[in-house]
Amino acid sequence: MKYYVNVILLVIMSIPTFAQSSFKTQQLTFERVRQAYDVKWSNLQKELIKQQITGEFNLYIAAYKAEKRLEIWLKQSTQKQYKLFKVYPFCNLSGVLGPKLKEGDLQTPEGFYHIAAFNPKSNFHLSLGINYPNSVDLLRSANEKPGNHIYIHGNCVTVGCIPLTDEKIKEVYLLAVEAKNSGQNKIPVHIFPFKITDANLNKHLALFPQHKAFWTNLQQGYVFFEKHKQVPKVTEIKNTYQFK
Repeated sequence: MKYYVNVILLVIMSIPTFAQSSFKTQQLTFERVRQAYDVKWSNLQKELIKQQITGEFNLYIAAYKAEKRLEIWLKQSTQKQYKLFKVYPFCNLSGVLGPKLKEGDLQTPEGFYHIAAFNPKSNFHLSLGINYPNSVDLLRSANEKPGNHIYIHGNCVTVGCIPLTDEKIKEVYLLAVEAKNSGQNKIPVHIFPFKITDANLNKHLALFPQHKAFWTNLQQGYVFFEKHKQVPKVTEIKNTYQFK
């Protein structure tokens, strides 16, 4: 009986490791992912070590439309706070400041999302899809079709996505693969209109006063991370987000 119990325990303990490692293994069956690892991973590992990030890590992505800035934040499981790892500039941007309201409006969404898809055979080299529209977006869109298929991707064209160059998306994609392979099932992607300091908020509200309630709500999530360097737990309640 003791022998069988030990065997069962060994099988149970091995399941998470297999499930996690199989994601990277599956991704490496795609040529573009293999090429990205060949040309980018060695230097990324050196940068990780330089910033004292060794082994498995969690990933948080923050995007700022006005600054055209994509921030990559990382933390190891033993750490409480995220550290800024790299910053990538958008290579293009469509629409204006403000949320996406409907299909075809060229707007990049604003809100709190997570990576919902890895596309190693994207028309834009590599791409990471986010879970837009969420329930807040659907309520805001009312009777309009909200649109979908919002990605962080390569190439420099966009009708509402976040485009990086092919070389930069390789790095972001690999970091996302590594984070998911480490067991991070939900990689948060928070998209802000701008760095929502009080000064910036007042400046941009002069041009877009209709977004005051929405941006003030987004600011709560922005301030939480800036203060704690921890990703807040986000709850969608009707047309607002709550944080803790």
